[in-house]
Amino acid sequence: MVGPGRPLFVLFGSSIVQFSFSNEGWGAILAHTYARKADVILRGYAGWNSRRALEVLKEVFPEDGVVQPSLVIVYFGGNDSIEPHPSGLGPHVPLPEYVDNMKKIAMHLKGLSEKTRVMFLSTPPVNDEQIRITGRTNEGGRVYSEACLKLCQELGIKCVDLWTAIQQRDDWMTTCFTDGIHFSSEGSKLVAKEILKAIEEADWEPSLSSTSLSIEFCNDSIYDHVSKDGNLASLFVLSKN
Repeated sequence: MVGPGRPLFVLFGSSIVQFSFSNEGWGAILAHTYARKADVILRGYAGWNSRRALEVLKEVFPEDGVVQPSLVIVYFGGNDSIEPHPSGLGPHVPLPEYVDNMKKIAMHLKGLSEKTRVMFLSTPPVNDEQIRITGRTNEGGRVYSEACLKLCQELGIKCVDLWTAIQQRDDWMTTCFTDGIHFSSEGSKLVAKEILKAIEEADWEPSLSSTSLSIEFCNDSIYDHVSKDGNLASLFVLSKN
């Protein structure tokens, strides 16, 4: 832990989360947006389903943690939605169990502290013609996405409907993915936009929007760079203009 203390945002999920800092990913966009305002921490586990998430939930988010997150963004569902394998092996989780698992995750996270906020990302669409993973379909993702949205409505937590948002773009199938599942830079821009919009619209107190959080060490200094007009100007301020 390093200081000064900032709000802590944790991204918790499967490969959509693990890869969110690569390829101009949505996690990197959030980290850039909240530079000097909040720390964005990655806890992504490619290939995982909601069962495996439950197994490590209390290790990743201990109830007695000295510092608790201000926001946890959670994504599981794509792997759960994969059709069951005849052997019984594989990541498939039946829909009722998936909903129950996600409810347990939400309740644990909400109980970490009075100021911990939770946001779920629903299962995004996939390009059926491009993916190579057997049993993963766009229709299957829709079912799990709708179940996630319904659960969040019941629990009163924010949920970003990625399945719908991404498909509003006419060329989503050819521009939003690198392999039919994982996001390209264009896809990540859309995801980040929807997340930031949801944070901005949330009636959380205190607000976690980037415009509401203070900039760390923002006091004027004689060591600031001198602009062309001879005035001092912080590089942080200049970079935002």
